[in-house]
Amino acid sequence: MTNKRLFFALLAGALFAVGLVLSGMTQPAKIIGFLNVAGLVDPARFGRWDPSLAFVMGGALLVTLVAFAVTPRPGRKPWLAESFQLPTRRDIDARLVLGAALFGIGWGLAGYCPGPALASVLTGGLDALVFVAALAAGMWAAVQLTS
Repeated sequence: MTNKRLFFALLAGALFAVGLVLSGMTQPAKIIGFLNVAGLVDPARFGRWDPSLAFVMGGALLVTLVAFAVTPRPGRKPWLAESFQLPTRRDIDARLVLGAALFGIGWGLAGYCPGPALASVLTGGLDALVFVAALAAGMWAAVQLTS
């Protein structure tokens, strides 16, 4: 990877991290409040449901829809690569379902998903460090099991 590509990757990651912090995605209590759908039924018993992250996700979805609408046009290529690397698989297998379930369970229990967890290491406390360590261990284990 060239220095130019590394610089832009670092810049994109930093911009993503700033967006995560500003939107509240690095606050586990806010995430758990969003996932607390029981609060819609009985807020006094289960706590209040926090809908604010739905707007963050909606904004991300709009940006993605625009990007996918203009990306695969013939003759267009990324600024720093020879071609777009778009996924071609469309099947749903056990590994995908298991991975999605583990992701959802981890997100619900810890209040972090991988991107915000990494951003939280810089701003958060011990819980973010423990989550990232567990994330790294899980990634290592997955590689060991599949190779």
